[in-house]
Amino acid sequence: MTGGPRFAVLAVCTANICRSPLIEILLRARLDDDRFEVASAGVRGWDRKPMDSMAAMELHRLGHGAETFRSHPLDSYLVESADLILTATREHRSEVLAMNPQALRRSFTLLEFAALTGLVDGGDPAALVAAAAQRRSLAPAAADVRDPYRRGPDVHRATADQIDVAVTTIADRLNALVPETAPPVGR
Repeated sequence: MTGGPRFAVLAVCTANICRSPLIEILLRARLDDDRFEVASAGVRGWDRKPMDSMAAMELHRLGHGAETFRSHPLDSYLVESADLILTATREHRSEVLAMNPQALRRSFTLLEFAALTGLVDGGDPAALVAAAAQRRSLAPAAADVRDPYRRGPDVHRATADQIDVAVTTIADRLNALVPETAPPVGR
């Protein structure tokens, strides 16, 4: 670790067994873990449940495992601790804001923030989030990720692919905003 505080990202969906675990695990794999920490929770989250088996199969298809994942219900500590909150839907964002209205400027749907990262600038991740909040009206109207729970494999695949594309966009943008670690002296 670099010694400074890490930028905290929180992914939120309904039960924390399909969409937000996909977001969490894919973001964690793609962000520099010295500079970022990623967690997830559900607005009606189950406590300590494994990832939905269909969503876990899609995660495996994307090259990652869910063996150690356990769900968590959303709580005020997670919301207050997050520098960026990415929700699966606008309804989830509303539930986050009902818990903590001050989280508005750092809460976006996943698709909304992915679109905004290409439209705004910031010198660091916090500045990017602030710029995105100021330009939120530029985000696409269709900003929700469909819930695949208890739906067929085609819906799970489409949801996982949509999340994968958005997470890649966000991770690339956030990683580009943190300085590279200097090599040790003498090398």
